[in-house]
Amino acid sequence: MKLFEKIKPQFWETDPGTGPAKSLFDYRRIWRKAVVVLALVALVPLCVLASIDYSVTRHSLEFENLLRTSRTTSNARRTVAYFLEERTKALQFLAEHQGIANLMNPANFAHVLQSLKSSFGGFVDIGIIDSRGRQVAYNGPHDLLGLDYSRQEWFENTMTQGTYISKVFLGFRDEPHLVVARKVYDAKTDEVFILRATLDTGQFNDMLTSLDLPGGGDAFLVDRDGIIQTPSKSHGDLLHEVNLLNIPEYSEKTSVRQTKDMDGTEYTVGYAYVRGTPFIVMVVKETAELMKPLQAIRMELLWMLTLCIAAILVVIVWVATYMVDKIYIADQTRARTLHRMEHTNRMASIGRLAAGVAHEINNPLAIINEKAGLISDLFTYRKEYVHDERLMANIRSIIDSVARCGRITKRLLSFARHIDVEMASIVFKDLADEVMDFLRKEAEYRSISITLDIPDDLPEFVSDRGKLQQIFLNLINNAFQAMNDGGDLYIAARAITEDRMVFTVEDDGCGIPEGDIKRIFDPFFSTKKKVGGTGLGLSITYGLVQELGGNMAVESEVGKGTIFTITLPTKGFEKADKK
Repeated sequence: MKLFEKIKPQFWETDPGTGPAKSLFDYRRIWRKAVVVLALVALVPLCVLASIDYSVTRHSLEFENLLRTSRTTSNARRTVAYFLEERTKALQFLAEHQGIANLMNPANFAHVLQSLKSSFGGFVDIGIIDSRGRQVAYNGPHDLLGLDYSRQEWFENTMTQGTYISKVFLGFRDEPHLVVARKVYDAKTDEVFILRATLDTGQFNDMLTSLDLPGGGDAFLVDRDGIIQTPSKSHGDLLHEVNLLNIPEYSEKTSVRQTKDMDGTEYTVGYAYVRGTPFIVMVVKETAELMKPLQAIRMELLWMLTLCIAAILVVIVWVATYMVDKIYIADQTRARTLHRMEHTNRMASIGRLAAGVAHEINNPLAIINEKAGLISDLFTYRKEYVHDERLMANIRSIIDSVARCGRITKRLLSFARHIDVEMASIVFKDLADEVMDFLRKEAEYRSISITLDIPDDLPEFVSDRGKLQQIFLNLINNAFQAMNDGGDLYIAARAITEDRMVFTVEDDGCGIPEGDIKRIFDPFFSTKKKVGGTGLGLSITYGLVQELGGNMAVESEVGKGTIFTITLPTKGFEKADKK
């Protein structure tokens, strides 16, 4: 609160008053409107741009995640396809370069299997099946020689399509494995055979688990029925149905979808069919993990937006306060000038009226004075009246009263002449006496003690006599209104430098509250409106002091009194301005 009191602008405590135009002078309302309008104009586009930027960034990140998932899935498909194609091509190469007859040699067949294991890895056994489906050669850990495969589906598919790749299954080995088979021709006998090999899934699995998938991603194979073919981290057990979603229809292209599991967790899933195999590559990533960079971006954006909004609001409040304060000062200056002109015109009219009244009164006063003098002369030379002291005293009283009326009319004429601007040399003591003559009767009536502390050697100074009369007349009237009967008024004057003089008007009246001191020179501000105050006296006085090139200060304490201090140039305000 104390801080607000220090930074509070001048217009904050103003009263808009009443009437149809009161909104024009409700400066706090104008200030609030200015702040709101400027804030809307500045902050709405900023917030819209921040929202657009965030939306574009989010869509860009989502697109990048989809593209990266699609690329990873496609690469995994190519790796799996190359792995299987490499092994089926190896079987064809053996048949073409060694011939079926050489391969049927048990010792050579065992050597071939060992070469495949050392060269490619993953081979468990190998066998040769003739066109009738009987296994005519076998090398491996099991006794499978002579088995008949003619009724099995894989044999028919191989004979029809030329290549066969099985799903992963346990079989009687009770271990996950798969079978690859290749239809070959024996060039010597022109017979058809099938080279069949069993592959373990260890090397097969390593291809997918070695993929670098950020955010806890998972890569595995499923068949077209949705059965998991390689180990999955969190989406089902081996050779069980995947728990993510339905398998999409066959497509040559990689597809990426966003889906949710039964727990409501959202995933980004990439699918790719491996051509010529029963396998589908699946790359699964948690969408929340992929979108984590967006959280950091969002926090940075929020911080930047908050700082920008705070800075903009500070600037808006400062600009609005500055502008409204300037409007307030301009309005106060305009009002002060208009009312000073009105006051000046009024005083000029009063001056002209006073001059006319003084001239009209001076004529009968001159006649009264002349006739009273004539009567006095006649009574002096008539012996029957010369010793009548009562009669002579009455005549002298008439003459004295006429003289007093003459002095009053002379002061009225003097006051009227000084309504117009007139720079002249002034003795302040004489000017103070002139002003006090107008107020002395009121002071005597209210028992107010007036002390003039004006040195006899106070130098004369150049200023406008009429304006000075108005200044001190207003200040003394103001002091009279602030004091109770029996108060004390102190008027002092001092020369502080060769070019400056200071004048003081001090009373022991009611004083001014601290909160009102800054506003007492504003037009229409008055603490005495209930008892007839207009709020123009000090405003006009302050303007007159400024016109004379001086300045005015006030010190006051409630219950103890008020001191008005006026500093004026001694050589006139025109010379003071030049300096």
